[in-house]
Amino acid sequence: MARDSIRIETIKPRYASALEQLQRDCFPTLGAAELMRAEHFLNHCRLFPEGNFVALHQNRVIGLGSGFLIDFDFEHAQHSFQEIIAGGFYSNHDPNGDWYYGGDISVHPAYRRRGVGSLLYEARKDIVKDMNRHGIVAGGLIPGFADYKARMTPRQYVDQVVAGELYDSTLSFQLGRGFAVRGLLEDYIEDDASDNWATLIVWLNPSYRAD
Repeated sequence: MARDSIRIETIKPRYASALEQLQRDCFPTLGAAELMRAEHFLNHCRLFPEGNFVALHQNRVIGLGSGFLIDFDFEHAQHSFQEIIAGGFYSNHDPNGDWYYGGDISVHPAYRRRGVGSLLYEARKDIVKDMNRHGIVAGGLIPGFADYKARMTPRQYVDQVVAGELYDSTLSFQLGRGFAVRGLLEDYIEDDASDNWATLIVWLNPSYRAD
């Protein structure tokens, strides 16, 4: 599949059902309550369509890059996924927020390692630049931790991934796209693979201009 056969569009109501199925396809280890449904995506369409992106291949929904604007408090960074995404509805969206919170980025398993994720990350970076926001902040899954948790802590695992000594399919990808780890989030999301841990990752907008 050629990369130029992938289209990135802003979210639209007609994609809601397919995006619900994409959640189930992409995140088999997540608890059912963590997965977003069509009703959530319809609200994303209403609140902030210009900041939520769908990847398409021959009109099939194969990826999602979604989020919302927020004034993120790095002094009190600990939070859960469901708390910050308002149960999936993204109703914490603040049109004047300084940061883009990355709620979800997902690519169908059959289309991974084909550049889809990179296109979605670039779309989110572009909207941050266009809107002159500080950058992107998100909680990142660490699926590879499942293979190491019997012999190291989440912090040790993340430190080794950051150092390039271990590879994590999600975190290593994010690091390669300019994100940095700012800390760890405990009980962030119900995920058997990571024992509910996540990273707090940040990408700074290099073109940000202070008013």
